[in-house]
Amino acid sequence: MINNVVLTGRLTKDMEVKYTNSGKAVASSSVAVQRQYSNANGERESDFINFVIWGKSAENMANMTAKGSMIGLEGSVQTRSYENNQGQKVFVTEVNVRNFTLLESKEQTEQRKQGGQGNFSQGNNFNQQQGGFNQQRQQPQQPQQQPQQGTFSPDQMYGTPDNFESQLPF
Repeated sequence: MINNVVLTGRLTKDMEVKYTNSGKAVASSSVAVQRQYSNANGERESDFINFVIWGKSAENMANMTAKGSMIGLEGSVQTRSYENNQGQKVFVTEVNVRNFTLLESKEQTEQRKQGGQGNFSQGNNFNQQQGGFNQQRQQPQQPQQQPQQGTFSPDQMYGTPDNFESQLPF
């Protein structure tokens, strides 16, 4: 059986990191993922999907992202349940993330953390005035230059539990 999820979208809120009794980090948030089709009004809608990530990857993702960051997630769907304070059983469906990818530069993320809008003109651009996402066509790329200081190279943007720490840019 296959249970594999791949998502690309924007964080809807900052990551919330907690620790288990044994000291293992767990972080959760949600990601806004634009649908492939338009509604009756011609507008593209988004789905808001909850996810959880564990261990050192959770801490790293929380430190390297901010609300609005463009990210890629790979994992599996899981359903769990718990009993709330009123004694009712609550079911939760979320993505259990195995790997994540940062899809914007470190500079853009730092600007988000400081509350600035910055210049986010390439790729998917969050449009706060319309409350949605705009797909922009990217111009053909020029020959690739060396990464600027303060940005992540493509090799540094993959967050797997096995190799993430060796790829940190700091």
